[in-house]
Amino acid sequence: MRPTAIAGTTALAALLCAGCNKTAENTLNYKSAINAYYSAHPSCLWPESKKFPLQVAASNTDQDAPYAALVDNGLLVRSTSEKRIILVDKRETNYDLSDAGRSAWTADQSQPGFGNFCYGQRNVSSIDSTTQNNGQPGATSVVVYHYTFSGAPSWAQNAEVQNAFPRLRTDLNGNGVATKTLVDTTNGWQVKTTITE
Repeated sequence: MRPTAIAGTTALAALLCAGCNKTAENTLNYKSAINAYYSAHPSCLWPESKKFPLQVAASNTDQDAPYAALVDNGLLVRSTSEKRIILVDKRETNYDLSDAGRSAWTADQSQPGFGNFCYGQRNVSSIDSTTQNNGQPGATSVVVYHYTFSGAPSWAQNAEVQNAFPRLRTDLNGNGVATKTLVDTTNGWQVKTTITE
């Protein structure tokens, strides 16, 4: 009995240690790395931070529409102004944060005065496929995964805002599919980021 119990305990310990190895190629580590990335990078309305107040040419309805949706949902306030440029009057629509907008605003720590309206984060629900690598630090693996979404505020669930920001609608519909490249580091798998991230 004793040798069997020792062998069972050793096998269990080996299995648990394999699960603790952050550099191992397995779905648990990939999922953990991608979720860690998204916990630090919430999904936001614009790809880059914005600075308010800002102006849009009154005649530019395509550029105006997303801001108008945020005005209708109480996150921005709108006013109009006219500027004279070389004997031509140019009408502009001005947008600024409302009180509710300031509460929902996520400041960009790297650019004072800039920020974004963030609406939650992706959570990996399954790892669908990965590319093989050599298992050495610096190796990469391309991971295709499904995700769900959590933490969306009420303004993000508004149909008008979702129409103005199609990526928001895609995120909140759930069961999305995405791809990330992961790098095997000495501290475990991490999402390979670009300069803009």
